[in-house]
Amino acid sequence: MKPIKTALVTGGSGGIGSEICKQLALAGYVVIVNYNSNKENALKTLHSLKNSEQHHIFKASITNSNELSDMANFVKTTFGFLDVLVNNSGVTKAVPHENLDDLEDDFIDQIMKVNFRGTFATIRAFRSLLEKGKNPIAINISSIAAKTAVGSNVAYCASKAAVDSLTMSLGRALAPKIRVVSLSPGWVNGAYAKNLPKEYIKEQEDKTPLGRIAEAEDIGKALVAIAESFTFSTGCIFPVDGGRPLT
Repeated sequence: MKPIKTALVTGGSGGIGSEICKQLALAGYVVIVNYNSNKENALKTLHSLKNSEQHHIFKASITNSNELSDMANFVKTTFGFLDVLVNNSGVTKAVPHENLDDLEDDFIDQIMKVNFRGTFATIRAFRSLLEKGKNPIAINISSIAAKTAVGSNVAYCASKAAVDSLTMSLGRALAPKIRVVSLSPGWVNGAYAKNLPKEYIKEQEDKTPLGRIAEAEDIGKALVAIAESFTFSTGCIFPVDGGRPLT
């Protein structure tokens, strides 16, 4: 009997998160699908996974340290360790970069609270469980906006730059026991992109050397490859962007 491999995905009920969960399940992981509010989507994701009966859902906000502690205790009681932690939860909205007035203070605080602080707090909550895993890794879902400064709004770009800085800091601080990396997508054909004008998305495809924007499956497959094969990498950023920054 093969040893159990475990993975937890925050925001696992969303478009990218659900595909990450699917690819991890296909790779033989027992997956904990974290969600904050949408239990229905979390259950849909759960039932879509290979061997769905062996996986779990867990409700917890990554901005609430008590709820993160409860989720960590669940993993500790159920498995005793964690191999892969995927920090996928995030928030944003479209605000033109030149429109400083519409990027309200409260929303800036919310973006940093979820995208940066939540990522840090989740790693902090699961550190001891990761240390007990096999080749453990924390994978932070970032964005090419961290480097290009082109994204849904100025604060979003800054929050992802903060995530990449966090990745490098914790890659050093948690070595050699835990690897910490960023997975940095470009445009992804998900719920956010589908709400934008088709001509705008076509423009992004035309500017991407590989001729399309990513599918969620591209992100999920890349993540599994990083977890399983890039075992001598930490504190680094893996782009999955079709070469978009080259143009």
